[in-house]
Amino acid sequence: MTPRSIGARLVLGASMALIPTIASAHVGASETSGFAHGFLHPLSGIDHILAMVAVGMLAANLGGRALWAVPLSFVGMMAVGGALGVLGIAVPLVEIGIGLSVAVLGAAVALGWKWPVTAGVVVGFFAIFHGHAHGSEMPVDAAGLVYGTGFMLATAMLHAVGIGLGLGVARLGNRFAPRAIRASGAVMAVAGIGILTGVV
Repeated sequence: MTPRSIGARLVLGASMALIPTIASAHVGASETSGFAHGFLHPLSGIDHILAMVAVGMLAANLGGRALWAVPLSFVGMMAVGGALGVLGIAVPLVEIGIGLSVAVLGAAVALGWKWPVTAGVVVGFFAIFHGHAHGSEMPVDAAGLVYGTGFMLATAMLHAVGIGLGLGVARLGNRFAPRAIRASGAVMAVAGIGILTGVV
């Protein structure tokens, strides 16, 4: 079994493991409603979805330790940004940072970025803006830790989708795969520019 097929199976397994958690998140008690709100928040905006999938695709493109280190960098710094948002500590230019993250991360995928350490720093920086947006929009009746767990799990799932896409496309062949990955990144980068200019 090749490393890529093992990675693809791990991504699929992780996604399947989250299904019971999602299904049990019925709105009701404050803890479960907080978790549900936190989990659904990253899925409610195209900007968040595109950026998080781009992180996964970038990690898949880098391979090796970057498969887990790049997404972990995003989730860790997003938790920091989320805490700042919950505490009401302002972070300047949050919406611009989110839009810029889609454009830059999409461009990184399109250009086949090959610097894992730099990628970790860049995704960590942008994660602060995403985390702050999630934290500052937390419902008043939700517990911060439970809500944060929800949006971090949803983010990890979107990263897993991006990794799965990156690894899956790579198996299509040496001729087609790079073009498909670059095209996907280019679409994300254009969408990011659209978000920044208010077109999207």
